[in-house]
Amino acid sequence: MNKILEINNLSCNYNQIIALDDISLKIYEGEIVSLIGANGAGKTTLLRTISALETPKNGSIIFQNNDITKTSSNKRVKLGIAQVPEGRGLFNVLSVEQNLLLGAYIRDDKQIQQDLEDIYKRFPILKEKKDQYAGTLSGGQQQMVAVGRALMSKPKLLLLDEPSMGLAPIIVDEIFQVIKELKELGTTIFIVEQNAFLALKTSNRAYVLENGKISLEGNSSDLLHDPRVKESYLGG
Repeated sequence: MNKILEINNLSCNYNQIIALDDISLKIYEGEIVSLIGANGAGKTTLLRTISALETPKNGSIIFQNNDITKTSSNKRVKLGIAQVPEGRGLFNVLSVEQNLLLGAYIRDDKQIQQDLEDIYKRFPILKEKKDQYAGTLSGGQQQMVAVGRALMSKPKLLLLDEPSMGLAPIIVDEIFQVIKELKELGTTIFIVEQNAFLALKTSNRAYVLENGKISLEGNSSDLLHDPRVKESYLGG
């Protein structure tokens, strides 16, 4: 497998606090990789740094063999990196469809309308509510819009930050089913998720982040049975 993302010795400060300390990891094309850890461990900061929303103190970010450490966030989207942020980040006073189309702002091809229809097939409720303000939707429907908006950029690497947060279990199941389907379609996914069991069941490989450092890494199935992971993140 080819590496799509490689992070080397990355450190980042957040509000003068060391948020990431000498992080190194690799993600290969076509896999789902999860990042688990406690609140405040630095998980969101890592995703924001990959998206250029945070500036690293040192280290490098290599995407498809190109050093993008100093590349702007909009150029990273054009290269194929899209993020679904924690809290969704929708434009509440725009319609569902307007939010989705914003995901395609970097594109000028003729496939946009077809891709929009594909999103509606994946999330039928969004087609029903396409003219409704995004801010009036339920939390689960807003998460669908956020995922759909990211997919409209045709990402090579999809970053998901806490996709299950605040959602009913039936909606969580639906979102994670879509994540599995996206992998089958060839999308590479890096997922930050506080529900460690769900993250490990869904992903191929995983990293454990503790106090800004990678403490464990390996196949997700192995980490599911690791005593340290079970004790700290799976309720024993």
